Amino acid sequence: EVQLVESGGGLVQAGGSLRLSCAASGFTFDDHAIGWFRQAPGKERGALSCISSWDGSIFYSDSVKGRFTISTDNAKNTVYLQMNNLKPEDTAVYYCAALTELYHHSDYCGPYIMDYWGEGTLVTVSS
Repeated sequence: EVQLVESGGGLVQAGGSLRLSCAASGFTFDDHAIGWFRQAPGKERGALSCISSWDGSIFYSDSVKGRFTISTDNAKNTVYLQMNNLKPEDTAVYYCAALTELYHHSDYCGPYIMDYWGEGTLVTVSS
């Protein structure tokens, strides 16, 4: 079975950095899309960044472009999200999610199309 386990969340001051990790198992890591989403209290879950193994594409949302970087270690079946210059509005539960079959061209990073989800890790950014 597909499993996604996030780690690395915590409490940081504004301007600080964190690196989140997602350990994946149960699917072919070179035939997938995987990425990061977040959900703040009372708000919709939104996509932050995804990477596709089908064509190598990488997506970043406008809110994190230039601050966050997604990367993978294929040998370890692990995806990372390096988060720099954190802001209070980044406070949320961060989720790792995967898509194992591409149904629509270029549509690989959305909160309603991903197949599998981790349980999340909380990131709190204080002022």
